[in-house]
Amino acid sequence: MFDDDDLPRMNSQAKVKDLEVMSIDELEEYIAKMEEEIDRVRVEIKKKKAHKDAASSFFKS
Repeated sequence: MFDDDDLPRMNSQAKVKDLEVMSIDELEEYIAKMEEEIDRVRVEIKKKKAHKDAASSFFKS
């Protein structure tokens, strides 16, 4: 059986940036990029939930 827990995890500390050295414009651009990534992750969560719900419905019947 395939389990998401078996997938390698991204090191959350790998992409930490030093915000102190960034300008206001760079910080605003960084926020925009992070918001895009958050949206992308939310879409993926919705897909996975729909897939999980479909599988649950299939096995309940």
